[in-house]
Amino acid sequence: MNETFDVVIVGAGTAGLAALREVTKRTQNFILINDGPWGTVCARVGCMPSKTLIEAANAFHHRGTFEEFGIRGAGSLTLDVAAALQRVRRLRDKFVASTLKTTEALGQRAISGRARLLGVGRVEVNGHELRARHIIIATGSSPVVPAPWRAFGKRVLTTDTLFEQETLPSRMAVIGLGPIGVEMAQALSRLGVDMVAFGEQPTIAGLRDIRVNAVATDLLKHEFPLFLGEKADLDTADGRMRVRTRVNETVVDSVLVSLGRRPNIDNLGLETLGVELNAQGLPPVDRHTMQIADIPVFMAGDINEHKPLLHEAADEGHIAGINATRAAPVRFTRRTPLSIVFSDPGIAAVGSRPSSLDVNKTLMGEMQFKHQGRAMAGQRNKGVLRLYAQPETGRLLGAEMCVPAAEHMAHLLALAIGRSLTVHEMLRMPFYHPVLEEGLRTALRGLSKQLPSCGESDLAGCEAFDAEALD
Repeated sequence: MNETFDVVIVGAGTAGLAALREVTKRTQNFILINDGPWGTVCARVGCMPSKTLIEAANAFHHRGTFEEFGIRGAGSLTLDVAAALQRVRRLRDKFVASTLKTTEALGQRAISGRARLLGVGRVEVNGHELRARHIIIATGSSPVVPAPWRAFGKRVLTTDTLFEQETLPSRMAVIGLGPIGVEMAQALSRLGVDMVAFGEQPTIAGLRDIRVNAVATDLLKHEFPLFLGEKADLDTADGRMRVRTRVNETVVDSVLVSLGRRPNIDNLGLETLGVELNAQGLPPVDRHTMQIADIPVFMAGDINEHKPLLHEAADEGHIAGINATRAAPVRFTRRTPLSIVFSDPGIAAVGSRPSSLDVNKTLMGEMQFKHQGRAMAGQRNKGVLRLYAQPETGRLLGAEMCVPAAEHMAHLLALAIGRSLTVHEMLRMPFYHPVLEEGLRTALRGLSKQLPSCGESDLAGCEAFDAEALD
C-alpha cells in the first residue's frame, strides 16, 4: 500500500461507522482500521445488551404489582437467570451481526490491527505505514478499573464482561452511580441479586437538580442500600471480597465497577501531531467541525470526552466524515443536549442544566407524579419533573426528571427546546386525556402562573380542574 489515501479512519465503533458512511459517499480511496472486536461497543457491551437485561429485570419485578391489579398467583413465579442471560447474549449477537454487514463488505479496505500515528498524514498499522490526506480518529473508550482492583480477577466486572456471565452471584456491589451504574444496580437487584451500591458523589445518574436527585435516590433506596458521598475501595477479609468506605463496609461475591470510561489513546501517537495536549493527553477539538486544531486530523466519539452517548458519537462521526472529504471544514450546529437513564422511573435531562443557570433569573416549574391520574392507574405514580424557563420570554431552557415514561417526555421537551418554544406555546399544544404527558402540562401550568397572563381567547390559559381524574 504505497498510495496516499484520501481518508484513513481509525476505529470502527459508532463514530467510525458514521464517518465511514459519509466518506464512502464521496470517495472510495479510504482505509478503515479497527483494533479488537468489530461490531461497536453499543451493540456488543453497551446500550443494547444492557437494555435487554433491564427489560427482563423489569418484567420480573412487575409481579409485585399483580395483586393490586387483581391478578393472583404472582408468588409462585420464578426467574431462570441463566435463560435470561442467554437471551441477552442471543439478542446481543443479533445486534452485533447487523453492525458487521457494513464492514464485512469492505474487503482489504478494512484492516484489523492497532494503529499508531506517526505524524500528520501518517499512520502505522501491523508494521506498515499508510499515508493519508485526512485522518479520522474514533478509537472510543474503555471502562475505568483502578489498577489494584484488577488483582481480584473475574470477581471484578465491568459492562465489558457482565453480559458474558452465565449466571449471577448471590451478593454484588456496584461502585459508581453514574447512568450505567444506576441502570445495572437496579436491574441486577430486580433479577434477585442482593445488591448494595456506592457512589462517591452525592448525586446519581448525572443529575444536577438537587430536588430531582433527592427523589431519585429515595426511590432507589427502597430497592437496595445506597451509600453516597463516600469513596469506596476493595480489599479482602478471610478470603472474601469486601467493599469499604470510611463509615460502611459490606462483603460481596463480586463487584460491578462503573467509574466511567477513559479514552483509548494509549500508544496512539497523538503527541506526534505537533499540537498541545491537555492533562488527559488529548488535543483541542472543535466540536462543531471535529477538527484537531488546524490540521487535517479529526476526532470523533467517546475518545474526545464531549459526551459518551451514541447519538452524539454518530453526529460527531457524521461531521468528521464530511469534513475529512472537504477542502475546508464546515461548522455544524449541534443538537439540544439530551441524556436518558433507563431506570424505573426513568431519569432524563434536556437542554440547559440547573448548574449552568442563574437561579435568580430562571423560573422553575414542578410536577410530582404521586397523584397523576394515568400514573396511578398503572401503579407508576412516583417521581418528579422540573422545568426551567426564561422569565422575560417564557422560553423553555431545560428540564430534569425522574418520572414514568421519562424517555418519551424528554424527547418531547428536546423538540420544544430545540425550536425555542415558550411555555404558552407548549400549552397551546393538545394534551390527550389520560396520558402521562398531562404531568408535563401541570409543570408548564406552574411556570405559566409566574409569567404575564395570556389573552382571554388564548387556549394556553385553559386551567386545571384540580382533580386527579381529569388532570
